[in-house]
Amino acid sequence: MRKLIIPLVLFALVLGSCEDELTSLNNNPKDPSDVPGETLFSNAQVSLGTYLNSPDINSNIFKLISQYWASTTYATESQYELTTRAIPSNLWEELYTNVLKDLDEAERLIEENQFIDDDVKANQLATIEVLKVMTYYELATVFGDIPYSEALDPENTQPAYEDDQAIFQDLLTRLNTAIGNFNTAAGGFGSSDVFYDGDVAQWVKFANSLKMRLGITIADVNASAAQTAIEEASPNAFQSNADNAIIPFQSAPPHTNPLWEALVQSGRNDYVPANTVVDTMNALDDPRRSIHFTQIEGEYVGGIYGTTNEYEDFSHFGSVIKQPAFEGMILEYAEVEFIRAEANLRGWLTGTPAQAQTHYENAVRADMDYWGVSSSEADDYLAQVGGPAAFPITGTMEEQMNAIATQKWLGLYLQGLQAWTEWRRLDYPIFNVPPEPQGLTYGDIPSRFTYPVDEQNLNQSNYEAAAQAIGGDELTTQLFWDVNPPSN
Repeated sequence: MRKLIIPLVLFALVLGSCEDELTSLNNNPKDPSDVPGETLFSNAQVSLGTYLNSPDINSNIFKLISQYWASTTYATESQYELTTRAIPSNLWEELYTNVLKDLDEAERLIEENQFIDDDVKANQLATIEVLKVMTYYELATVFGDIPYSEALDPENTQPAYEDDQAIFQDLLTRLNTAIGNFNTAAGGFGSSDVFYDGDVAQWVKFANSLKMRLGITIADVNASAAQTAIEEASPNAFQSNADNAIIPFQSAPPHTNPLWEALVQSGRNDYVPANTVVDTMNALDDPRRSIHFTQIEGEYVGGIYGTTNEYEDFSHFGSVIKQPAFEGMILEYAEVEFIRAEANLRGWLTGTPAQAQTHYENAVRADMDYWGVSSSEADDYLAQVGGPAAFPITGTMEEQMNAIATQKWLGLYLQGLQAWTEWRRLDYPIFNVPPEPQGLTYGDIPSRFTYPVDEQNLNQSNYEAAAQAIGGDELTTQLFWDVNPPSN
């Protein structure tokens, strides 16, 4: 696993002294001499990266929703009860306030700063734009229609919601502009860049990889736009695990891995691996099991998804993710290779099933390499012709897509939000229906999150218009890119 060393001073600056000030950023825009734009950019990176990797039961339950984890204590969230803890509201607040508003203010300060070299400034603004696109993508894939062009105006407390399909189109346009504005001969954010330490060439790869993600998300509803995005971006997107976008954490509080905080530092045993993922990996004889899970009486046994489980009766999480300095993933090469494989199956990238197989195997090997599985084990896993993990080169299109969907879900382990997006889009693998409360069906597995209660109360007319536009503010309302209802 690639480790990016970020000086302790940066994290102290980003997350320490300015933390209290940043919570009121929207009401008190900062002068550059007090909080530089670079610091706000760093803070937004840390907020986004920490959120995406956190298992916070109050705001990020996607490891549960994606059926990687099962509960020993809080079963209601894996039974799709989201309102008691105000989970949608907390997610909304985290991404709009702690990420997007910091990015917006950083952009304003950098634009106004006359002492930044023009080429460096252009790179910094392009980098901010790419992270804005990523954050809006996350919000739109969770909720559907969202506040967008009016969202960050501090004077507008009732922003209009905009059509999520139109937002996607605009996000692709914004990405194209940002990519065109990068100049790899000039600098960027330098050591203030938590993800890439100021490497502009890596941001170009990241932006193109993100463009591929956006493209594949709309593949079933706008094939032309999806194909164009993927074919334009692929040559300049991630090419190896060395390109992975990660957020580094430290070995001592307060800037530690949120997984360690939840699983170790807390002293609590609230989660075990879910039977959904463990059973799938058992069926595949997957060598990643020994890294992800411990054994119970010589076997890998997952807790029953959707109910409470006795902690001592099931496998526990492996030691790798329980280290305080274990890095958090933002976007990885394996995901990009899975996109290339799927694009090949669709006939894009001048693709054929044989090329799809190559990218499929590249993706699986990349993920195994990331987790420390030997290349020989990965080869054995993939080499069994007709075996459960082998790409079904002579199979049907559906069988080939299901193979990609299964391995992509396994490869996105711990990246719960993106894994849930892929499951909704690809409708595979088959998830478990929570046994409690009685009466839940496969169709009750969430297709989106409901809007925050504050929006319903404080932005009522716009909320009501958005709810009507998407087909109802329900967990089971499918978003525009999710064309097939959940079916087992």
